[in-house]
Amino acid sequence: MIEYLIGVDGGGTGTRVRLASADGVELAQGSGGPSGLSLGISNAWQSIDEAINKAFASAALARPANAHIAIGLGLAGVHNQQWAAEFQAASPGFGALKLHHDGFTTLLGAHQGKSGIIVAIGTGSVGEALLADGSEREVGGWGFPAGDEASGGWIGLRAVNHIQKVLDGRAHHSDFAQAVIDACGGERNAIQVWLGKATQTAYASLAPIVIAHADSNVVARAMLVEAAREVAAIADALDPDGTLPLALCGGLGAPLRSYLPGALLARTVTPQGDAASGALRMIAMYLQGD
Repeated sequence: MIEYLIGVDGGGTGTRVRLASADGVELAQGSGGPSGLSLGISNAWQSIDEAINKAFASAALARPANAHIAIGLGLAGVHNQQWAAEFQAASPGFGALKLHHDGFTTLLGAHQGKSGIIVAIGTGSVGEALLADGSEREVGGWGFPAGDEASGGWIGLRAVNHIQKVLDGRAHHSDFAQAVIDACGGERNAIQVWLGKATQTAYASLAPIVIAHADSNVVARAMLVEAAREVAAIADALDPDGTLPLALCGGLGAPLRSYLPGALLARTVTPQGDAASGALRMIAMYLQGD
C-alpha cells in the first residue's frame, strides 16, 4: 500500500523533493546533491535518497520501506534514453515510479497543469509548452556543451572563454575577469587543471559571478543580454503567436528577466509552483491513471 508520495526535481546543481501523504497533502521538503543523470546513475540515486531522508526528518516521520512510497521524478538527462533506462533499472524498489525530464515537471508545476509555456534556466536549460489542445512542445534541452543556451553552464563557458583571452592579452583585464580567474584556480596552470575536471555544474558555478558584475562590466552584461536573446528565441519557437503565459523558471529565471525584450517580459507570469511540485502532481496523476 502506498503511504507517501515523493516529487523530485533533480538537476546538475542539486536535488529538491516534496513529500506528501497518499492523499496529496504536502508535508515537508528536502534537498540533496546533484542528480542530473550526466553525473552518474548511482550518484543520482544517492542524492535523491539523501533528499528524501531530509524530507522525512523535517516532517518528523519515520521513513517506511520504499515499497510504500510512490515517486515522481523530473531529472536532467532523461532525454538520453540509455541513461533513463539505466536509472529506472537501478530503482531501489519504490512502490510506483514515474520518470520524466525536468522540463516537463517544471511546466506542470509552473502552470498547475494548465496550458502555458516555460523556459527553465538553471544549470541547463529547456523550453516546454502545454498547448490548449493538451499537446506538448519542446524546444532546446539538447544538453551541455552543444546546447542548453542561456543556462548557467552556457554562461559559465563564455566566462571561461573570456578569461582565456584576458590571460593571453587578447582582451582587457577587469575586476570581473579577475573574479572568474580566482574561481578557476587563480593562474594559468591551475586553470588548466580546473578545465580538465570541469563539469557542467562547475561551469554553472561561474554564472553568479557574471550576474554580480553585469551592472559594472560591459562584457559580463553582454553575456546576459545574449542569454536573454536565447530565452526569447526559445519562447518564440514554443509559441509563435505569443498567446500563452510564459513562466521563467530555474535559478537563473529571475536574474535574466530584466534583460528580456519588453514585449516578452509583458507576457511573463510568476510560476505557481516549482518542478518538485510538478513531479508530485505527475506521480499523483500516474496513480490515478491519468
